Amino acid sequence: MLSKITGYIAGSLARSMAWLSTTRVNYWAEYCLDVSLIVALIYVGWQHNTGGIGLFVLAVAVGFLGFSFTEYGFHRWLFHTRIPLFAEGHRKHHDNPLGYDALPFFLPAMLSVGLTALFLLFLPEGFVCFMMAAVTFGYVFYGLSHFVIHHVRFRNRVLMRWAAVHHIHHYHADKNYGVTTPLWDYILNTRYKRQSGKA
Repeated sequence: MLSKITGYIAGSLARSMAWLSTTRVNYWAEYCLDVSLIVALIYVGWQHNTGGIGLFVLAVAVGFLGFSFTEYGFHRWLFHTRIPLFAEGHRKHHDNPLGYDALPFFLPAMLSVGLTALFLLFLPEGFVCFMMAAVTFGYVFYGLSHFVIHHVRFRNRVLMRWAAVHHIHHYHADKNYGVTTPLWDYILNTRYKRQSGKA
């Protein structure tokens, strides 16, 4: 009996999270929560910064670089695999790029807080807060960039080319995994190269 009740509760919770993840409210609530977390991390970082501006710059650089690789890695090695938790949601995005499919709004912030706590075990507090603020900012920038790429028709040639890099991924799913930067696509040889006579 207890296992049936537990199973029912778990199933209901999973269905609720799946529904929440497709709503516009969830999509934008995530940005509000993440931006609040960025402000809090920067504030705490300044309170505990013993390395001056140099530590701040280094931490932000490490955070952005770390996020860019994480973005690439998740997209390539998790979202484009057969792991249902990741692949099914990402497949929905490929089927409907204009949809609002996202993680439940609180999960990215929870992950950021958890990683912050983990890094605090062996790195200085100011450095960790700045680094994780940069990681979280990278995630927000990624999300907004991805949204804009799919929802805005650009007229500026530079922005059109920028958006086209991701649109190509939707036709060549094994190429152009990076959204915020092509860096790791170049390094790991997954950048789409147009062949003569082919799209």
